[in-house]
Amino acid sequence: MKNIGILGSTGSIGTQTLEVIRRFPEEYSLTYLTTNGNIELLVKQIEIFKPEYVCIAREELEPDLRDALGNTAVHISSGRNALLDLAANNEVDLVMNGLVGGAGMEPTIKAISAGVDVALSNKESLVMAGGIINNLLQIHGTQLFPVDSEHSAIWQCLTGEDHADIKKIILTGSGGPFRTKPIETFEHITKEEALKHPNWDMGAKITIDSATMMNKGLEVIEAHWLFHLPASAIEIVVHPQSIIHSMVEFADGSVKAQLGLPDMKIPIQYALTYPHHLPADWERLDLTQIGELTFESPDLNKFHCIQLAYEALEKGGTAPAALNSANDEAVAAFLNGAIPFHQIPNILEEAINNHEFDSDPDILAIQEVSTQISKFIQDKLSVTA
Repeated sequence: MKNIGILGSTGSIGTQTLEVIRRFPEEYSLTYLTTNGNIELLVKQIEIFKPEYVCIAREELEPDLRDALGNTAVHISSGRNALLDLAANNEVDLVMNGLVGGAGMEPTIKAISAGVDVALSNKESLVMAGGIINNLLQIHGTQLFPVDSEHSAIWQCLTGEDHADIKKIILTGSGGPFRTKPIETFEHITKEEALKHPNWDMGAKITIDSATMMNKGLEVIEAHWLFHLPASAIEIVVHPQSIIHSMVEFADGSVKAQLGLPDMKIPIQYALTYPHHLPADWERLDLTQIGELTFESPDLNKFHCIQLAYEALEKGGTAPAALNSANDEAVAAFLNGAIPFHQIPNILEEAINNHEFDSDPDILAIQEVSTQISKFIQDKLSVTA
């Protein structure tokens, strides 16, 4: 039986991971669950899965969690340091990191450094600290299993292949809700419109990233660190049906693709069950019902975030971390009504250009970049308010 810890168990990835685990009770045991502040759902999860430890990130809510649980054998903790301690718990065989944004980077590093394998949904970990994380994987002999549907697809396509034979990888993306919307109308986009993804059911932050197509840009950087390819060998193709999750082109011109319905439980399950595809009764793909699969190039004028990500990857150093931190701040500002949708890429570009660049950062330098970027954007917003 494999012992699992879930960081962010009440979020979209966390709840779907628990759906997978519930179908394989003989395969998995829950060691810990964490939440930011969703006490009601966490209590339900504790009742069903009976983890040994739980952590609520918002310390002020710990008394409420204790009251809700009453007399329980589960060990309860709270706060950022407690969450990091759980991430480093080496009683666990595999950590599912379903945290959102840059806050997920340090828990990834803590788990790997403790010798624990990581199923990684938090793409920001590799965007911000890909080189550091890859070095730690080698030092500690741990493994990283990608959970993003695109990177899981590439991972599966590369099974049994020689890395030297790869010509390029092709990341597919739906194009989000504004693929066909004229750029002249972007300044009028509302939060409600941006949160209506045509295919996927995801959390608010990643849904906005899909609307700006920043998610594809971040996935390019993540793919660079996962599959050790330069930016020039990583292509983005818009595929509105979200059936082909990504592809690999080889030196002889052949292309392998991984297909499936837009359902995150499939890549989650593969990360948990690797190297096996265990039987599951998820809804099946019927190509005759899909009808047609279409493809187009992304519009970089409408979706400038993609170009910013390629530029950050080419520059290296702290540039990707600055991009990621600025995106976290800008998306939060948009969701809070502080900035309009069309200003997101402008704020990102300005923040990146104004941060103190470090060509060879350590973790402290990356964290300092996050602090710089947060202050820069908050100051900017306070001036324009």
